[in-house]
Amino acid sequence: MFHRKMMQNVHLAPEVDEDDLYSGYNDYNPTFDTEDLENDVAFQQAARTSHGRRPLVTAKIPGTSASRPLATGFGDGVARPMTAVHAAGYTKAAVRGSSFDPLGQARGPAPPLEMKNSDSSEEKIRQLEKKVNELVEESCIANSCGDLKLALEKAKEAGRKERVLVRQREQVATPQNINLDLTYSVLFNLASQYAANEMYAEALNTYQVIVKNKMFSNGGRLKVNMGNIYLKQRNYSKAIKFYRMALDQIPSVHKEMRIKIMQNIGVAFIKTGQYVDAISSFEHIMSTSPNLKAGFNLILCYFAIGNGEQMKKAFQKLIAVPLEVDYDDKYISPNDDPHTNLLIEAIKNDSLRQIERERKSMAEEYIMTAAKLIAPVIETSFAVGYDWCVEVVKASHYVELANDLEINKATTYLRQQDFNQALETLKMFEKKDSRVKSAAATNLSFLYYLENELAQATNYADLAVNSDRYNPAALTNKGNTVFANGDFEKAAEFYKEALRNDSSCTEALYNLGLTYKKLNRIDEALDCFLKLHAILRNSAQVLHQIANIFEIMEDPSQAIEWLLQLISVVPTDPHVLSKLGKLYDNEGDKSQAFHYYYESYRYFPSNIEVIEWLGAYYIDTQFCEKAIEYFERAALILPTQVKWQLMVASCYRRSGNYQKALEKYKVIHRKFPENVECLRFLVRLCTDMGLKEVQEYMTKLKKVEKLKEIREQRIKSGRDGSARSRREGNTGGENGGTKGERLSARLKALPGTSEPYESSSSKEIDASYIDPLGPQAERPKTAARKRTDEDDFADEELGEDLLPE
Repeated sequence: MFHRKMMQNVHLAPEVDEDDLYSGYNDYNPTFDTEDLENDVAFQQAARTSHGRRPLVTAKIPGTSASRPLATGFGDGVARPMTAVHAAGYTKAAVRGSSFDPLGQARGPAPPLEMKNSDSSEEKIRQLEKKVNELVEESCIANSCGDLKLALEKAKEAGRKERVLVRQREQVATPQNINLDLTYSVLFNLASQYAANEMYAEALNTYQVIVKNKMFSNGGRLKVNMGNIYLKQRNYSKAIKFYRMALDQIPSVHKEMRIKIMQNIGVAFIKTGQYVDAISSFEHIMSTSPNLKAGFNLILCYFAIGNGEQMKKAFQKLIAVPLEVDYDDKYISPNDDPHTNLLIEAIKNDSLRQIERERKSMAEEYIMTAAKLIAPVIETSFAVGYDWCVEVVKASHYVELANDLEINKATTYLRQQDFNQALETLKMFEKKDSRVKSAAATNLSFLYYLENELAQATNYADLAVNSDRYNPAALTNKGNTVFANGDFEKAAEFYKEALRNDSSCTEALYNLGLTYKKLNRIDEALDCFLKLHAILRNSAQVLHQIANIFEIMEDPSQAIEWLLQLISVVPTDPHVLSKLGKLYDNEGDKSQAFHYYYESYRYFPSNIEVIEWLGAYYIDTQFCEKAIEYFERAALILPTQVKWQLMVASCYRRSGNYQKALEKYKVIHRKFPENVECLRFLVRLCTDMGLKEVQEYMTKLKKVEKLKEIREQRIKSGRDGSARSRREGNTGGENGGTKGERLSARLKALPGTSEPYESSSSKEIDASYIDPLGPQAERPKTAARKRTDEDDFADEELGEDLLPE
């Protein structure tokens, strides 16, 4: 608008100076008055659009013309141009019809910006310094991410480039211009990365470079880091030396740092067994700035030297340490304001709240551990000492721990197997608040469950659940009592509810897997145990259950794989080794089966199944002499079973040692004169060896076989001696005497009987007692060669069940 107005009046204006566009307007155009610029809408609009701000109003000078501008140094009578308008391009040329050129493009392009010389020394130094800082940052980030090797590599590279930077700076500038802060950060980071990678010698050397350089004003504090390294190396004397040197160089205003260093000194003294010196350090800490760790360590020192009175005082000091954590009151809304409730819900489980919980849990753990430690030694008995600790806790701001200490007292009674005291202690909590009542009832239920008193266990489990429905231990115990009564479906529901309340309750998850096995829900049981394995990686019970489930699912390869993991956890478990041997045997891998069966026998040489398999393996591989060792051990374990002694005699006979075999059969006959197989072998051996005793043994064999026929007939006719004995109350039959006595008398009455009946078990001879490995036994199919008739007869006592399939 202002421009149009000016162009309309341009014919009235004479030629004026080009530098001052508005200098003659007041003389020739009375309608344009500079004194009224503030009210001139057109001028204000032009001023705002030309430069974005209003121009200054020309000041008036008393005694001069109102239209004369203020002199600015351009000379007398020369007015200063209005720069806002001038800069926008309002010149005389523009008035005469020239194009509007606010940027001055008509005068030609602006000269280009001066480019920095990338080859200059200063620029190279600046870029190199930037690269060093980047490498230090990358090293720190890698360390925080757990990649310690990469962090060390970046720290080393930063150190190399920093040395190059120092040399370049020395060439172009004075040494005073060297960046000491950058050098310090590079060396400190390098030493830290060496320590993180357990390269302690290199870390100490790097710290020495910093500490010995007097230009680093705070380098002396790094002696704390050096002391920590010596502590990790178990060089406690040097650690104490460097801690004390650091303590001397840290001002007294840094109280927290000095307390931490003194605490480290006390720990180092404990490691060296200098408990008196450690006590002086911890006592100083507890008198100036008490904390939980120092108080607990002080109790440990007094316990080590056996000073009961000082233990009491130290425990009282530990109880007096302020927790510095607000309790749950601040997380309870004082009113029903929705905004306040929303805010409390937001901060109830934030990171700060978690830190508070951790500190509170740590304080409770220190107090509980200290009480359990000193209770047996500060008074005449454990119970009196624990009662003293409980009274002290009740008088402190840790009053909530008193009930936990009482329950812990009952648990200690359990560990000491003093069940009566444990029950009495726990029963005192039946009238307490719900949380304590639930905990006590849970322990009582556990106690009665162990004693197999299911009724009491069920009652207290119900009490625990009713007191606190969200107690996973109570729900687990309730599920155990239901499981013991055979209601597996209901037990599974209790275990599931316990897991809903606490997903980390491993007992409930394990029991749920067992319940699913009982219900034949194998896939769900496997899922439970696999989840549990993800939580408890090295649990032998869990690994065994998984292997057993795969065995039930007829997947022997998976079962073997899990059992191999199991023996890596329990390498000396004989039952696991024998199970592996059995699985490999079923798969046809005899060499692996022998290896694991032999390892099982080495750790537990009394397992009859393992002994039987090993003996049969050696017979199958034609090493009968080695089989004798295993069958003799089986005969020692089960001396009343004739089977194993017959095995030993058979091994002698197979190996060609007929004299030993004959002696062994005679011994067996003296112990078991009614054994038909032994008599048959005696007859056969005496016949082959041409001995005179053959007629005697043939007579005995006929008598025993006849007696056997009589017994079989009596069994068929329903006149079995054992049934009659039950009817007659085992008082002897019509002929009087016991069954063994009657049988012995009958054997003595037979003609040609040279030895009386001697049976250690006084068993009557019937069809079930006759050795089943008689002439009906087939020849083993795994035999490596065709035997003679004598060998076929010799295999009769082995039977197919002894040989590996």
